[in-house]
Amino acid sequence: MNGFAKAELMKAGFIGLGNVGGKLAGSLLRNCFDLSVYDLDMARVDSFVARGAKAVRDPADLMRQCDIVITCLPSPAASASVLEAMLPEMDASKTWVEMSTTDAAEIRRLAALVAGRGGSAMECPVSGGCHRADTANISIFAGGDRATFERLLPLLTTLGRRVLHTGEIGSASVLKVMTNYLAIANLLTCCEALVTMKAAGMDMNTAYEAMKISSGTSFVHETESQVILNGSRDISFTMDLVKKDIGLFQKIAEQAGVPLEISPLVLSIFEDGIARYGEREFSPNIIRRLEDATGLRILAPGFPAEMVDDEPEEPGYEVIPTGLSRPLMAG
Repeated sequence: MNGFAKAELMKAGFIGLGNVGGKLAGSLLRNCFDLSVYDLDMARVDSFVARGAKAVRDPADLMRQCDIVITCLPSPAASASVLEAMLPEMDASKTWVEMSTTDAAEIRRLAALVAGRGGSAMECPVSGGCHRADTANISIFAGGDRATFERLLPLLTTLGRRVLHTGEIGSASVLKVMTNYLAIANLLTCCEALVTMKAAGMDMNTAYEAMKISSGTSFVHETESQVILNGSRDISFTMDLVKKDIGLFQKIAEQAGVPLEISPLVLSIFEDGIARYGEREFSPNIIRRLEDATGLRILAPGFPAEMVDDEPEEPGYEVIPTGLSRPLMAG
């Protein structure tokens, strides 16, 4: 029996069926994993049950019934609360996988609690947008010991296409926060570029293509600029989550003694956006600050209201960092 078949026989549990978690859990269900789910929103649970998943009473019940439990939750506090509820059911046969974006020190603290009960833990935050989570084409950063990583690799390559083992517990969270910072900073420059081009009299469709085919293009431009120009601004990510992630990145820099200049400005811009439009406003609508200031509306025909991944779903694989040799398999 190959590794993938063995993974399919694992009883998997998933907690957090929101914008990202629901799509990740859907990949497991689509690929015939024995899946049980839990969420505070029963409508989300009912949707999964209708497609063949099992419902459970609470997080402890999920851990009791499953070999591996995955969490994908909106804050470190939520993850801590759920993990602590599951701990009494944790033993050497159980594994916890944290796929939320969280604080490195907190994930190390929680992983130590899991180890104290004899269980295994791995952090596996994702990057690449909700639309890629829906087709298992998202990237996964995996922090934890090599043996646990290799045991979970068949499951991880079902959830995502590119899987990078980042090192010990905590390393994936640090890298994930860094990539979110880069994406958010890039969003702000895209907003400034689009508004400036509109003010200069440029056609918005042409401006979008000029950015796309140039050295100024990026993943953020080719996704978030589209929903900005559509007017929906729906990228399934909100301003409060931006504030959380930038705060985590700023904390890492401060602890390392790095005197950042752009990060504090990015944070202040989004704090102002939250004050104006609310913390649950979609993050691309930060462009409204410039629209309000100029009286311009940054819209163009032909762009989608939300992103859909048009790449075919393909088997995932481990990414080996440039300049490093492939790690020896754990014995």
